[in-house]
Amino acid sequence: MSQLVDKAKNFVAEKVANIKKPEADVTDVDLKHVSRENIEYGAKVAVNNPYSHSIPICEISYTFKSAGREIASGTIPDPGSLKASDTTMLDVPVKVPYNILVSLARDIGADWDIDYELGVGLTIDLPIIGNFTIPLSKKGEIKLPTLSDIF
Repeated sequence: MSQLVDKAKNFVAEKVANIKKPEADVTDVDLKHVSRENIEYGAKVAVNNPYSHSIPICEISYTFKSAGREIASGTIPDPGSLKASDTTMLDVPVKVPYNILVSLARDIGADWDIDYELGVGLTIDLPIIGNFTIPLSKKGEIKLPTLSDIF
């Protein structure tokens, strides 16, 4: 009897492992808005849905790091759903307060940019499987705005 249960477990595990899952990629991180309180960057995430029906997105979580330190993090609850059999572009706004940028002066002073690492967790609700998180990350550098950009 235990052999039958083990075979059934292996069969189900193999089938679940081979199910197509949505794939995602961070395509761009760029300056979005400058205010007196913070700088807002926008990350664009492309998510490909292989299913013939839309899939609800439970939440998007993100962390924004520079010089090995986390400078921004947050979650976006219930941002919508993924289009059926299509690629959906999601915008993830990342707000970085100026006081944190001042503490990164050594990195910024050399070339007036921020070397960053963005981590995004896209949690979706897949039928039968349940909540599934797609982990994403991207490294790069972003130029800081000058005074002429602010005014």
